[in-house]
This record gives sequence, structure tokens and C-alpha cells, in this order.
Amino acid sequence: MIKAIALDDEPPALELLKKFCSQTGYMDLLKTFTNPDEALRYLNNYPVDLVFLDINMPSVSGLKFRKLIHANTMVVFATAHAAYAIEGFNQNALDYLLKPFSFERFLQTAEKAKAHHTFIHQNIARRPENISLRVDYSLMKVPLAKIMYIEGMDDYIRIYMHDQKPVITRMTMKALEEKLPRDEFARVHRSYIVPVNKINFVRNKVVHIDKYEIPVGICYEQNFYNALNNTGSPVTA
Repeated sequence: MIKAIALDDEPPALELLKKFCSQTGYMDLLKTFTNPDEALRYLNNYPVDLVFLDINMPSVSGLKFRKLIHANTMVVFATAHAAYAIEGFNQNALDYLLKPFSFERFLQTAEKAKAHHTFIHQNIARRPENISLRVDYSLMKVPLAKIMYIEGMDDYIRIYMHDQKPVITRMTMKALEEKLPRDEFARVHRSYIVPVNKINFVRNKVVHIDKYEIPVGICYEQNFYNALNNTGSPVTA
């Protein structure tokens, strides 16, 4: 099922979306909102796959609202103003529904969302859960999910793990970096790599992960913050 919400200042438009979503059999419209602040609070606590967004709302433009939510969330703009179509697609919208739209037109959008959702989840399923490293003359599988951070020391790497002793292997940071999924780990310093989803917050160029504090190097600062923005992680404090 595709988890979705809808934000529109017109209740009849939300009722129509409820009806159309229920007819697809694979799209679950969890909540509808007329208030952008309430919708944003919900998304911060309950991430969804898809957001139906009206563009021309009195309190905030749907185009501005799109910039406040996770970059990977699918967005479909639904509005009566055709002039917004080009700007909507510039916001990486999945599709654009021009009101009033029929169920047949809605179904085209729903099928597009279904195909994209399937593609993304197939890629996630193929991601490796471990990396193999040579440790003490033998190969060791290191679970990616347990890595708290990685420290480079000349030709050695120390991998700090959750609830176990660090793993030490002889290799360069660059070589290890190439083994790691790029959207899950970020190089923040000449000597440090961190898992993005473990970050609690970043303050004064220091990454906080659990009890650890990892400095952000000036040469890596811009790329690191760009990576955080691309994942939609609201971690900067």
C-alpha cells in the first residue's frame, strides 16, 4: 500500500481524493488537512510515501510547502491553476492534476506513483546489509546497521559498533568509503565517516550520535550539509 496524505484548503477536493484513493485498492489516504501547520506536524511524526498538495492556498503556497518536507517524498500537485504546472514540475513533482479531474486522469497519476514506489522499494531490498572486511587475517562481515561511526588512522580504520568492541581493519578511508552505500553514510571529516540515519543533531560543526561527538571538517562541510538536505533530515540545531 502507498501511504498518502492530502493538503487542500477546499474540503470538497479532499473528499474527492478520499473517494478516488479508496477506488484504487493500493493507495491508503491516511489523513486529509486544510491547515498546512497541522499537515507538517503530522509528516514530521509519521512520514508517508505520497502527498497530494494544492498549490494556491491562502496561508502558504503548496510550492513552498513542498520544500519543507522530505525530498524523497512523492508529491502530486492538484490545483485549478494551469499556470503553475511548469513551476510544479520544477519542484520534482511526480505529477500535476488540473482541477476538476476525472477518476481516469487520477488513475494515471496513481499508476505512476505505484510504479515509482515499487522501483524505490526494489532498490532498497537489493541494498547490502553487511560489508566484508579483512580483520586479523580473516574475512569478517560487519552489519551496516550497527555502525555508529568510522575513524581513519593512517592506513588503519576503526569502526565503532553498537554494543560491541570496535572493529579494526587495515585499509584507507577512501577504499572503505567506496564500499559503503552513498545515501546512508557521509564523510564529514578527513578522519571520520558517519551513518546519516544515526545522527541525533548537528551543532557548531559537531555531529552528535548517541554519546559520540564527531567534528565536521571544513573541506567536507558543504557536501555533508547538502547530503543532509537531500535526505530531508531535520538535524541541524
